[in-house]
Formats: sequence, structure tokens, C-alpha cells
Amino acid sequence: MKWQSILAPYAQVVEELKVKLKGIRKQFEYESEHSPIEFITGRVKPVPSIIEKAESRKISLEHIESEIQDIAGVRVVCQFVDDIYTVVEMIRARNDLTIVEEKDYVSQKKESGYRSYHLIIEYPVETVSGMKKLLAEIQIRTLAMNFWATNEHSLNYKYRGRIPANIKVRLQNAAEAAFKLDEEMSKIKYEVQEAQKMFHRK
Repeated sequence: MKWQSILAPYAQVVEELKVKLKGIRKQFEYESEHSPIEFITGRVKPVPSIIEKAESRKISLEHIESEIQDIAGVRVVCQFVDDIYTVVEMIRARNDLTIVEEKDYVSQKKESGYRSYHLIIEYPVETVSGMKKLLAEIQIRTLAMNFWATNEHSLNYKYRGRIPANIKVRLQNAAEAAFKLDEEMSKIKYEVQEAQKMFHRK
């Protein structure tokens, strides 16, 4: 398979989404408003990961574009839990993409303790052979959720998806502690935002 030519449009999707989301963040800054977006990252799934996912789900390589939803992935990280839903509403209101599926793991956490809001979108991208609609995943989470998920991902990689029971329990406890932190910070959200506005005015 010509992986470079297959994945090039996905790289374009990631870059375009990052530019648009960073543009939203800048608009809030210009207006001296609290931005619901703290930072944005993005990536195209590495080829070995695509092949591994295709094999585990018994997807033929000819159907990866329609069957694997997260070849292009963008992550939006927020300060507060409320910000997650603000970003979701902003994405819902856009007319340059179509939301295909929504998964709210913030209010309905996974068994592991994982929390995040996932949007599967269809995004039109101009390629050398014309316009193409590709699937992409946007994950929206808080800084605390992101810290937990990054570490859980590393452990899953280390243990090849079979994290020992005692570490699993500690991870679940850490997930609850992270969410407790988010809840406590939400209670002083107004104070934090006022302090940030004062800082920016300086």
C-alpha cells in the first residue's frame, strides 16, 4: 500500500483543524475573554498502529478509511469541565464539518477511569484528485484528564494492554482524584478567570 499518499490528506485534516481551533482561542484572547481552549495537539495515527487496529477488528486494509475513525486525531485540552461542553457546542455550530458520532466519557466514564469527550467528524479536504470527505476524531478533555490519559496510555503500551491488577486499581483511584481536582477547580472557576484577566491586562 502507498501509505504516504493515503495518509497525506489526513495530515492536512489535522493541520487545518488545529489552525481553526487555534484561531478560536486567539479570538477569545483578543476580546480578553476566558478561552475554553487551553491548547491543541494533533497527530496522524502511525502505520503500525493502523495495521494493528485493522487486524484486531478484522478490517481489510481497503476499508480503513471508512472503518477506522481516528486515523486523524485532534485533542483539545481545556481548563475546566464546563469548557469541554462549550467547545462541543462550538464545534456543533460549525458548518465546515459534520458530526457523525458523539461519545461522552466525561459524564459516563470508562471502566478504567478514563474521561474525555469524543467527536467523530466528517471533514472535507481538497486533494490533488479532488475533494474528499475523511473521518477524524476530536477528543476534548481537561488538563487533569489529559495528564491521567497520557500516563494510562504509556502503561497500556508498556504492558501491551494487560496492565497488572494492582496498577489498574491505582489508576482508577488516580482518575477519581483527577476528577475531584476538576470539580474543586470548577467551584473557584470565576476567581481563577478574574485573576487570569488581571494578569493578561498587565
